[in-house]
This record gives sequence, structure tokens and C-alpha cells, in this order.
Amino acid sequence: MSAERELAALELAERARTAWRELSRSSPDQRTRALRLFAEELESPAVANAIEVANAADVRAAVGESAAFLDRLRLDGARQNAVARAVREVAALADPVGEVVEQTTRPNGLVVDRVRAPLGVVLMIYESRPGVTADAAALCLRSGNAVLLRGGSEALQSNSVLVAACQRALEGAGLPEDAVQLVPPDRTLLDALLQQESRIDLCIPRGGKSLIRFIDERSRIPVVKHDQGVCHLYVAADADLDVAERIAVNAKAQRPGVCNALECLLVDARIAPTALPRIGRALREVAVELRADARALPHLPGAKLAVPDDFGREFLDLILAVAVVDGIEGALGHIARYGSRHTEAICTRDAQLADRFVREVDASCALVNASTRFNDGSELGLGAEIGISTSKLHAYGPMGVRELTCTRFVVRGNGQVRT
Repeated sequence: MSAERELAALELAERARTAWRELSRSSPDQRTRALRLFAEELESPAVANAIEVANAADVRAAVGESAAFLDRLRLDGARQNAVARAVREVAALADPVGEVVEQTTRPNGLVVDRVRAPLGVVLMIYESRPGVTADAAALCLRSGNAVLLRGGSEALQSNSVLVAACQRALEGAGLPEDAVQLVPPDRTLLDALLQQESRIDLCIPRGGKSLIRFIDERSRIPVVKHDQGVCHLYVAADADLDVAERIAVNAKAQRPGVCNALECLLVDARIAPTALPRIGRALREVAVELRADARALPHLPGAKLAVPDDFGREFLDLILAVAVVDGIEGALGHIARYGSRHTEAICTRDAQLADRFVREVDASCALVNASTRFNDGSELGLGAEIGISTSKLHAYGPMGVRELTCTRFVVRGNGQVRT
């Protein structure tokens, strides 16, 4: 690692740390004003046009990439509106900083509060999706954190326009522009930033296996992983097949290139002869390629025989693995082997079976008779998300403003001393 990169990383981290100390003195109203100004920036014709031009350039430069990759990269008018709306929703959220989540009085009269506090400086590392830039900036600002945004080179022009808009909003609200900074997409610089454990409090990587592995191996900063989404739907023997068909099609085909898209369909052996032809036909109608195990294949005309690597794989495309399982034991066993602790769903009319699935499946979000696509911060009422944590410390699932805080103790006394 060059001395130049080490110095650049130190400067970025120190500027963020200084900005966070200033941000910690700001009021909730001031942070709300900054967020509203940010939304106004995004909605202004000049900025909307600048985003459109920058994003078009990013998309043009991504020649040869898959359709799913281009879908994640694209920030069209509808998505721009959704980004601005998400910022407004975050602005409307209750400010978590200073919230007393628990209060007790000790026998000696000490009043002990557990109080929400910002994490400090967050290093956010992600790929493709420029909308994450605005979401992460808004969520960190709402929760009183400074953030270093290290997006991928494929979205650099889009991200630059978004961060510039946020920094103008910060300036307009009297807050430090360095509270939100864009990190150049240089891997050597990133490596140097990962060594800044005294200035950066948390690292959040969101992306593919190689990125997560690199961060996990190199970081001296605590890491909350936002890893791949190998999501399953188990269709139980008593399932309503109308519901199962609707969920499977939506979960797989609505946006196949996102982490909460369905990647594997599990069907109970007792209903496979009737359920699989029906669900398979509906999936083929929306151009989904089916890769079936030996037990499922006879019931799925036109499907391919799956290879072992098709299970536990995040396709991020209109491709779906299919397997027949023996009851809930078989489904839970398959998920335990191949799942990524992201999102798992069951389709059943049996409340006890649903409760068992929810209790035993290891996933950041377990759904009953609903699409895996609902594991999303905005859909779950968080306003937006910085990502979906597949770690368990300190957050599990979509991370909103509360997940970007910690709790600390505040103790008030009147002269007590320990004996």
C-alpha cells in the first residue's frame, strides 16, 4: 500500500470524524431541514436532469453487462421520484438520537437510562445501485452519523451528482458537507480506509461474494455484512396453489436482479405432481428458466436438470432452481444447507406449520404467505434501508435509522459513591 493512499484514506476518515463531532451538536430539526432540502434538490428539474444525464452515461459505459446488472444500475424518472420520496419519508421519521429505550432506578437512587446514540462514522461499500447513495446518506444523516460512500466505478457519475446534491442540502441547513462524502472507487484506497479503525466505527459492505470476502479479510473495522440473497419459497402440502403461484411469479420475476428475489422453489412431495406443472407453467409464461432436481424434473416440461451448483446460488436473473422436499423437515434441511440467512418464505394454510417454519428457519426475514420481495426497508415501514444485514451483530435484516444507532448508558445520581 502506497504512502499516498494511506494519507488520502487518513484525510477522508479524519474529515468524516470532524464532521461527525459537529453533527453530534446539531438538533433533530436541523437534520430534518437538511433532509427536506436534499429531497427538494432531487426533485428540482436541474438536478433531476443532471442525474438523468449522468446515469445514462453510466449505463452506456456498462456495455456487455447482463440485463440484471443494467437494471440495478438504471435510475430512470420513476426511480428518481422514488428516491426523492424515500428521502422525504426518512425526514418524517422520528429522530432516534437521544431516545430513552429503558429506564430503571437502582436501590441506591441512581437513575439508569439506556439511550440511543449514533454509531459515529460509517463506511458504506456497495455496487451498481446509485439509489443506495441517496438512501444511505439520508439514513445516516437522520441517525446522526457521518458516512463515507464508496460506490462502484460503474455508477460513479450518478453517485457524484447525488452526493453533490446532498452536500448542498447540508450546507443549506448549516451542517458540515463532510458528513456525506463520496470515496473514489480505488481498491487500494479502500484497503487503506479499512485500516482506519480509530476513525471509522462501522463498515457495511453490500454486494457480491468477492467484495464481501475482500472486506471481511482486510477490515480492521467492525463489519456488518449485507451478503447475497439465496431466497427460498416452500410450498407446503396444504398450500393454496393460487396463492403459491402468485407469490412465486412475483418473487422471481418482478425484479430478478435484486437480493430479495426468489432463487429456489421447494415443493412438498405430496403435492408435487399437481403443484409443479401449474406453478412451472406460470413461471415459464414470464420467461423464467427452471432448473429442477431429479424429483421435480418429471413434473416440469421444458425444465433443465439442475446441477449441484444451482442450489445455494444467487442467479440475479430469470432463472430459478426447483426441488421436491419431504415435508417441512426436508424444506428446513434444504434451507439450512443452501440458504444465506437473507429471506425465506412458506406458503401454507396451517398456522402451526407456519409458526414452526418461522421459529426454526434461520433468516433475517421469514414470511408466511407473502412474497420474498417484501424484505425491504421501505416495505417494512423503515422509510428506506442502508441494506439487509445477514449478520446478527448488531443488526439482522433491513437496516433503517434505529439500526444505525447503538444504545449507551446514562446514569444520574445525587452524590452516590460505590462501597
